[in-house]
Amino acid sequence: MLQLSIVQFKKGSYIFVEGKTENDRFYIIKKGQVRCFKELEVDNTTNILGPGDFVGVISCFAVQSQVETVVALTDIQAIAVMKEQYPNLIKTNTPVALKIIGTFAKRMRNLNEKLTQLTLNNVATETPEQLYTIAAYYEKVGQNNSAIYGYYQYMKECPHGINIENAKKHFVALKPKTQAKYFEPTKETIRFYPKDTMIFSECQKGGDMFIIQSGQIRITKIVDDNEIILAVLEKGDFFGEMALLENKPRSASAIAHEDCNLMVINRNNFDIMVQSQPQLIARLTTTLAKRLWTMSRQLTNTLLKDPNQKLMDMLALQIEKEGLYTGKEKSHQFDLTIYDLATMCGIPKESQAAAFVSFLENPLIKIINNKIFIKDCDELIRTATFYRNQQKKINDKKN
Repeated sequence: MLQLSIVQFKKGSYIFVEGKTENDRFYIIKKGQVRCFKELEVDNTTNILGPGDFVGVISCFAVQSQVETVVALTDIQAIAVMKEQYPNLIKTNTPVALKIIGTFAKRMRNLNEKLTQLTLNNVATETPEQLYTIAAYYEKVGQNNSAIYGYYQYMKECPHGINIENAKKHFVALKPKTQAKYFEPTKETIRFYPKDTMIFSECQKGGDMFIIQSGQIRITKIVDDNEIILAVLEKGDFFGEMALLENKPRSASAIAHEDCNLMVINRNNFDIMVQSQPQLIARLTTTLAKRLWTMSRQLTNTLLKDPNQKLMDMLALQIEKEGLYTGKEKSHQFDLTIYDLATMCGIPKESQAAAFVSFLENPLIKIINNKIFIKDCDELIRTATFYRNQQKKINDKKN
């Protein structure tokens, strides 16, 4: 039988502290209010939570340090849920788990938009017309497998759009040159996507979620003729859940980073699996938590002004995400190029060459077979932490 404990916090108490590795539990607020904030503020927003809300879930399931500080605004009564108790909580109270997932989906959509805005100093226009812009960008950079998918979705969503004739011409011209598949949903539960083919495009309508069986997927957005990589997902990861859970157009594009096999879960399958497979909800919660932790950490990267510092910090984030620090693995070979890293940071293509000069002079970094190799993960983490602390001091002086 599931037995959850009730805990009390006095007004002014620090329930969680950003950066601390207290991640074996989360709390569901029963009475009172808390304030959630980040020490290195990306903006001036503060989140006030109350009864029915939960804190500490992202770090608990991502098994990472706390992403924000949580302070009790009043005396607090909360339900403590240990991570190992979560599967039983799903069985006995599925609505709580679905609320957590729904909240994660909304927060991820907001973070996607904020991350794009801060990285590229703009946001995409979320209308079906954006489909044409996305297709044209990928054709320009030679990724025809993605471009043709975008043109097809534009023709479908905007049959009378201002670019419809151009879209038709480009689609016909590219069709013989591409390996693009699955322009429309099928009944297949397992699909194969060749490298650089698009699974779905931002602003596209759709309700399928995917689980990676093999290969990698990159999640991207196009703003002002620039691409930002929001995440690179691997075997076992979920994606596409936001459109399924919120019934809204896609907030980002998903593209095969390499050949991949994907399991497809539609809305009907999802509802059945929620009731019959609580482990799916546990996995989905963990996947979303890890992604939210990464995106929250990536937002901090946008505050760094020096391109070399941004690159170092983004690489440190990859180390933290894979758990390679604290002596677990002194050196590591990444499956990332310096261009992948620069795109994650939103460094414009015309500025990348200059940024790479200082980055590659660092003795901690080598390039082996065009991929990044780190000689000492712990030392790189310390260097990136120093850069962030310096930036915080600069911000504090300005305020």
